[in-house]
Amino acid sequence: MIDAPLDHVAIVVRDLEATLELYTQTLGFSPVYREIVADQGVEAAGVRSGDAVIELLRPLCEDSPIARFRGDAATRLHHTAYRVDDIRAELARLKAAGVRLIDEEPRRGAHGNTVAFLHPKSTGGVLIELCQRSSPR
Repeated sequence: MIDAPLDHVAIVVRDLEATLELYTQTLGFSPVYREIVADQGVEAAGVRSGDAVIELLRPLCEDSPIARFRGDAATRLHHTAYRVDDIRAELARLKAAGVRLIDEEPRRGAHGNTVAFLHPKSTGGVLIELCQRSSPR
């Protein structure tokens, strides 16, 4: 994963409409995507400024793990995602190196990407997502 580019930074939000307005109208970010990722229990909206993408995640229900993670805060940083070319090979390499994986097998993420998460107990307390793009954004 050496030199793996940052794909996005994800923030869990309580009010997606207000947060999108802040990022697009006030801060001037451009909308990139917006979709429901039902199997992860979120609505995801990506906004771009230059090469950076911020992914805003709204939990679909307030008793979900991601809503509990956000707690009473209006927003909370959730994870950083790094782009890899071969997610299966990278998971195998990291597992062999002793990194604890949340996802032993990659799964579908937003906009058709393949994703897998690394456990924060193996990454200094930070939730890291590996992301293999399905197509260029």
